[in-house]
Amino acid sequence: MRLLDFLKDKLLLILLHILCMCTLGAFLSATGYLFSNSILIGIAWVFILAVWLLVTYIQRYRYFRQIEQILDKLDQRYLLGEMLPDSYRLEDRLYRELILKSNKSVIEKIHQIEKEKDDYREYIEGWVHEIKTPITSIALMCENRKKSKVEEFPAIWLENQKIENYVDMALYYARSDEVYKDYLIAETNLQEVVYEVLAKNREYLIQNQVQAEVNCPDLVYTDKKWIAFVLNQMLLNSVKYKRRNPMLKIYTRKQEQGVLLILEDNGTGIGASDLPRIFEKGFTGSNGRNHERATGMGLYLCRKLCQKLGIGVGAESVIGEGARMMLEFPISTYLSKV
Repeated sequence: MRLLDFLKDKLLLILLHILCMCTLGAFLSATGYLFSNSILIGIAWVFILAVWLLVTYIQRYRYFRQIEQILDKLDQRYLLGEMLPDSYRLEDRLYRELILKSNKSVIEKIHQIEKEKDDYREYIEGWVHEIKTPITSIALMCENRKKSKVEEFPAIWLENQKIENYVDMALYYARSDEVYKDYLIAETNLQEVVYEVLAKNREYLIQNQVQAEVNCPDLVYTDKKWIAFVLNQMLLNSVKYKRRNPMLKIYTRKQEQGVLLILEDNGTGIGASDLPRIFEKGFTGSNGRNHERATGMGLYLCRKLCQKLGIGVGAESVIGEGARMMLEFPISTYLSKV
């Protein structure tokens, strides 16, 4: 709070004092009071008013400064009303009561929204688990009839696989805000995780004539299930934007601060203007606009989950020369072997 702002706020009071001094001076002059004595009274009045204004300004400055310091230290700033310092002023006490009532209403609304969000998440998780049963059944039926060489079964299997991927996205999106409830940091063999992801998408890769080279001998500490989902989304993205003779290279590189996992393709690549935004929610870019099924959610989920797991995620690309998706696994002190 600046002194000038304080004086502007007290302008009406100052004008009232000036009016009262002028009225008193006129009255004393009319009654034959000595002019010099009237001046002394005026000087004394101005001095007392100035001292009162200065003291009041200092008190209010300290009070609001204390509130600002409290606010800066609060993680949840809507709780400011609970932390306001005591004040002898009736105005401050009334403001505090009003803020407390407002905060109570906000907190009740937040709790209601959180409950609705939890209910919705539980419903989505339950729905996902229910729908996975027929998805698995269709996959088994296709696998059992694979030897019959019926043309429609590979196509059905591939479409069923796409449904499963979208269902997994819905499940992981629903859980992404509470990763800590469903993850276990353990020593993870990245080579095994990559092979599992490739095996899961085997028919899709064969259909798109994608070749893959894997060289991931390094061990990291992470959650195997969550990182497999991230790799799966990145792999599907690479295949979606393939060119002729598509090739995937998945390898690791040791660094001083951890291990870097790189998924490199020779696809269409990402434009320089799109590259900084590919992890934004709903962003599809120029490549995505050429694919009707692009949702802009896959890489967004990858970044969100990686942030929750403490894994760095990034991308490098040149349009027409492919792209490199990178996951950086730092050296962690939170280790638990199973």
